[in-house]
Amino acid sequence: MTRFECDYTQGAHPRIMQRLLETNMEQTSGYGNDEYCERARDHIRKACEAPDAAVHFLVGGTQTNTTIIAALLRPHQGVLSAETGHIAGHETGAIEATGHKVLTLPSEDGKITAAQVRRAYDEHWNDATHEHMAQPGMVYVSQSTENGTVYSLAELTALSEVCRELSLPLFVDGARLGYALAAEGNDVTLADLARLTDVFYIGGTKVGALMGEAVVIVNEALKRDFRYLIKQRGGLLAKGRLLGVQFETLFEDGLYMDISRRAVSLAIQLRDAVKEMGFGFLHDSPTNQQFPILPNELLNTLAQKHTFSTWTTTDEQHTAVRFCTSWGTTQEEMDELIADLRAAQ
Repeated sequence: MTRFECDYTQGAHPRIMQRLLETNMEQTSGYGNDEYCERARDHIRKACEAPDAAVHFLVGGTQTNTTIIAALLRPHQGVLSAETGHIAGHETGAIEATGHKVLTLPSEDGKITAAQVRRAYDEHWNDATHEHMAQPGMVYVSQSTENGTVYSLAELTALSEVCRELSLPLFVDGARLGYALAAEGNDVTLADLARLTDVFYIGGTKVGALMGEAVVIVNEALKRDFRYLIKQRGGLLAKGRLLGVQFETLFEDGLYMDISRRAVSLAIQLRDAVKEMGFGFLHDSPTNQQFPILPNELLNTLAQKHTFSTWTTTDEQHTAVRFCTSWGTTQEEMDELIADLRAAQ
């Protein structure tokens, strides 16, 4: 059985595991105050062209999202997000559990626009009873999105401009950021993210690490006391160097992007093969997530050898599913998947 249902079905890239073994018996300070975390921070600041950025390491995406959002919002405020955003549909109400409402905006492709943000802001303040509703206090987007789509530089710039005009902090969830950076046609860089956002994070869990997310803060107000908030929410890992070792390995010589490019390349092979077979897609994704719409009978046959995620039923005979590639996906596995798709057609 080969697994394509997500991009974290395996442990970690062998170079990370080797580095963790090599450093296992070393004694260091805890809570991220160690030389490995410091070197990892330096690598990330350099990659982002943001020498003054604060960089913090947390364990997972939901923990990171809740900590950042709670840090940015006052008690009466909510966060604007696409209705398909991870915080809206896949985190078990974690944001609401911290006392903040997710204010969802309609989206077919997983993205939201600057015009939508402005409209939501204006509608709130133009309502005579606005103090009875959660106030829009920040904007959350994902790069790449839950639908595998990617914000262009123009789209992200427009969002940044309206957020700054309206004093709404802009937060980019980068759980799959590597795959967005490696996507076909992508024109957004880490430096762009550091320039256009208040805070974003570089996902490790889904991009080759055993676990871990690197938060990059450029907003000066948010930098203050952020470690207090990490600790308060259970995210300040005592053995913080385990995260530092991983991100140092990912960023010291380009491994992060090598992993991402390879996974995207394999996903594009699948996309092209599905197109050649005449099938369509639920979303036009240039990343490691692909969403083909396939006959149910074909999927039943395919499921005997491969796993994938069921996304939505499109009609009585067809279902949209998701295939994910990762650092661990091999060319042989992709060749077998494509061959089995063709055989079952």
